[in-house]
Amino acid sequence: MRTITVMRRLLALVLAVAAVSLTVQPAHAADGTLTVASASVVVGSDLRFSYATSRPDSANWVGLYADPGNGPVGETYVGPSIKWVYAPSAGGTGTLPTSGLAAGNYQLFFLYDDGYTWLADPVSVRLTAPASGALTLASTTVTSGDPIRLGYTTSRPNSKNWVGLYRNPGNGPVNQTQVGASLTWAYTPGSSGSATLATAGLSAGDYIVYYLYNDGYTWLAPPVTLRITSDAAPRFPASAFTLRNAKVGSAYSATVGGLVQGASFTKTSGPAWASVSSSGVVSGTPTSAGDAVVGIRATTSTGTADATVTIRVQSGVLVPQFRALSWNLWHGGTQVAGGLEKQLRFLLERDIDVVGIQENQGSAAQTLAAALGWSYFQNSDTAVLSRYPITGTTPTVAGSAVAAKIDLGARSLRLWSAHLGYTPYGPYDACFGRMSVQQLMNREASSGRTGQITSIISAMSGDLAASATTPVLLTGDFNAPSHLDWTSAASRCGYGPVAWPTSTAPANAGLVDSYRQANPNPATHPGATWSPVFKTFTGGYGYDSHTGEPEPQDRIDFIHYRGPLTVVSSEAVWEGTPSQGNPSANAWTSDHAAVLTVFRLN
Repeated sequence: MRTITVMRRLLALVLAVAAVSLTVQPAHAADGTLTVASASVVVGSDLRFSYATSRPDSANWVGLYADPGNGPVGETYVGPSIKWVYAPSAGGTGTLPTSGLAAGNYQLFFLYDDGYTWLADPVSVRLTAPASGALTLASTTVTSGDPIRLGYTTSRPNSKNWVGLYRNPGNGPVNQTQVGASLTWAYTPGSSGSATLATAGLSAGDYIVYYLYNDGYTWLAPPVTLRITSDAAPRFPASAFTLRNAKVGSAYSATVGGLVQGASFTKTSGPAWASVSSSGVVSGTPTSAGDAVVGIRATTSTGTADATVTIRVQSGVLVPQFRALSWNLWHGGTQVAGGLEKQLRFLLERDIDVVGIQENQGSAAQTLAAALGWSYFQNSDTAVLSRYPITGTTPTVAGSAVAAKIDLGARSLRLWSAHLGYTPYGPYDACFGRMSVQQLMNREASSGRTGQITSIISAMSGDLAASATTPVLLTGDFNAPSHLDWTSAASRCGYGPVAWPTSTAPANAGLVDSYRQANPNPATHPGATWSPVFKTFTGGYGYDSHTGEPEPQDRIDFIHYRGPLTVVSSEAVWEGTPSQGNPSANAWTSDHAAVLTVFRLN
């Protein structure tokens, strides 16, 4: 609770405002930043934060309030803070104790001079109950195909307590909130007992097990890590693939070490300048331009595997052209057996350079980057994955979009990855609901997609302004079609033109749809990305009466661009012949087609 002095100051402020006007004033523009070390804190631990402001004052302060809707949301006093501390400097750190507080959602406010003017946007924090049990594994190393055997105890037994297996590092409910589906799980209903988790179809690598409360994500015990190994002969995901480009006379380094777990690597062939370390690092200084082909052998206790890698050595521009992908991973690829190895094979065989990822499942991009030796930037839902170094990032915009700056040598590239809301879904409203175009537009607005794409384009304004020198890509699963496809000439479900806002907004901002530029006729090249798996409608979205009818096929995944780029080609891609009846066996790890565009740097 604030002091009597503060209350007097507040009363004087209220009277002064009342004397001037009864009009509610708009919120003050933020003059600083407020961040927390973790968005989830166990009750009893300190809540640690950092702050910065251009308006330092000895009585600036940080206060904690219950959420939602509490605290000085309108920059006016609504009641005392639960905890508070002064933050007097232009920048610094602080802590607030959480002992005695109930588990739940809270908000942290950074406020000016013992008052309620915001110095930064408030930050949401979740306080979670302390762990009330223990989780143990019979072994922290398990051979793929053998069960993971575990024991558990808790003082909070519940019929829906459960254990779930996730890839590690960084995946699963790290902050005790959902980030996506587990790879496998089992209920653990008693106050103590044992359980098993199947590992069939899982690739060798690092994993983590969580013990969670009542079908939710509150920890009942600290998670436990383990490694899944394979007793099969080692293998590379692809036997021939390309590494990042090199330049004549410049030191070069890339790695294959993450592609075969637990292996030692040797060079079997290739130019004298290229060496291969036992950990799989390919390095050296190229002496001439052209394709350098290096043979590499991976050796484990169970055998050997060979791969041929190509390094394109350039005498001029390091990356004269690049291959960009927009890819919804479908819960991180967890819906398909052996998903990680299949994802790696696809990226390697398709010679991908940069990827905008959706449905990241918490840390799928991190897992892929660790295996490939690439760079990544991610949140729980979207990510940027790059064969070339990431040199700058933009945190979450409009719910899930992220961006990264990628160093391509002579030029940099700004790549945005967005995932817009999925319901209501326009093609269902049109093809099943037979709604008017105005109703479709109203539904687009109610879905949140129109607001999301507007916010993303606004956040991109600086990048778009600089795109003459630094090209920009906007990739994503927009969950909505394009006005370039729904035309009079290419009628969809009997509709003529429909100006879908999620496609008109990028176009109005000067962004170009790369697929439709390469394939201008939507009648002959529909480019549908939803869905190579689901050909029959399975119900939901208020249209259960249409279950069993053909699924409307549409193009809802995109790579838009602006800047000095030329589109060489663009296509919707997937692997094999995906099955709707048994998707776990598919070679393709997603329920969307990916969009692959080849760009030439001008």
